[in-house]
Amino acid sequence: MALRAATGRCRWLARALAAPGLARVPPVPPLPLPAAAAALGPLRARARFASTAGQGSEGEGPQRRVVVVRITSPFAWLRTRFYYLLIRLYFDQEFSIEEFTRGAKQAFSVVSKLLSQRKLELLDELVSAEVLQVLKEKISLLPDSHRDALAADIDSIMYTTEGDVRIYYDDDGRKFVSILMCFWYLNGANLPDEVPSETKVFQIVFGDESSKEKKHLLTANYEFRREFTEGAKPDWTITRIEHPRLLE
Repeated sequence: MALRAATGRCRWLARALAAPGLARVPPVPPLPLPAAAAALGPLRARARFASTAGQGSEGEGPQRRVVVVRITSPFAWLRTRFYYLLIRLYFDQEFSIEEFTRGAKQAFSVVSKLLSQRKLELLDELVSAEVLQVLKEKISLLPDSHRDALAADIDSIMYTTEGDVRIYYDDDGRKFVSILMCFWYLNGANLPDEVPSETKVFQIVFGDESSKEKKHLLTANYEFRREFTEGAKPDWTITRIEHPRLLE
């Protein structure tokens, strides 16, 4: 029953990510796009972890918050907004990056948990077959600590931003849109000391040393793609999954 419920949730998320309508696309030539790294420019994130002195409404202890500061180039910001305009003009008049981001966060949380639990058979409707094949090989080789670190609860996602946005056509004239989403999330997995220090940003201690809570701020990159050819299914599919330092 639990597996059936997870499958239903994946189907719901696939529909949530799908836009409600598909606009007819006028014949436009393929859009040449620069390489993602050159187009995005510098993108860095820093985090500060703090706790307040007050108690929560139910007395659960100090409240935690993470402040993530994003520094990006104005060109990258303008470029992504230009592509969102093209999507609304030529593909989907009701496209909203805010709604897409909310759906992407939910999909990321579900997919990352299923990866951590090795339930890849439940990802058929969300992840492309090519990516699933690669993941099956990698997941089987991961130690338990790394696999646990893949899971991201929806409430543990501290920051989400879009990366590269692409509009392209294949050799058969099919039209595609892909959006790379970057996530920063907290995870309490017991990562070994040999994991590079970039993944171990801070350690939090509440109370005395007998009640110590340790968290890691981890990153993940998920690319979502949708085909906008007339007659194609209005579903977004994950075509790229990266968990740096964990799933390589």
